[in-house]
Amino acid sequence: MLNEIASDAETRMKKSVESVVDHFKKIRTGRAHPSILDSVQVLYYGAPVPLQQVANVTVEDARTLMISPWEKQTVSDIEKAIYKSDLGLNPSSNGGVIRVPMPALTEETRKVYIKQARAEAESARVSVRNIRRDANSDLKDLLKEKDISEDEERRGQDGIQKLTDKYVAEIDGLLVKKEADLMEI
Repeated sequence: MLNEIASDAETRMKKSVESVVDHFKKIRTGRAHPSILDSVQVLYYGAPVPLQQVANVTVEDARTLMISPWEKQTVSDIEKAIYKSDLGLNPSSNGGVIRVPMPALTEETRKVYIKQARAEAESARVSVRNIRRDANSDLKDLLKEKDISEDEERRGQDGIQKLTDKYVAEIDGLLVKKEADLMEI
């Protein structure tokens, strides 16, 4: 029972870390990276589809993404989807290829993005702590039902705390890396 609670908590904590990684991908740095467009949904034959399913996204140079649609008639739909995505990007097409220049980040926008990254990291930390609380509550319930001893409960709580510390440290490391990326000129 203790192993089940610990493995469930660890699985949920991993998902919290994966979530913060996904959110960090959406925060734009000064460099071009295809993952910036992961959240873009293109209207393709009436249904919203991820951009990667209708086009190839590559890095043309350090500040430009190049999008090569598989069907020429989807160029305007892809452009509209990028405009509507709230990423602050302005695509331009010349026939069958769309180029998306990455605007240079000002000091002010860098600070806004860092603040956004910190908020995402704090949200993930809170999520990990809530998972710890749930797992400890499950251990207390088992103790009340006399399914485990007090020593087993203490060992279980110590294990859950170690998991919590591990995943909070991982989130903090990801945040430090993202802040360094954002401050890099």
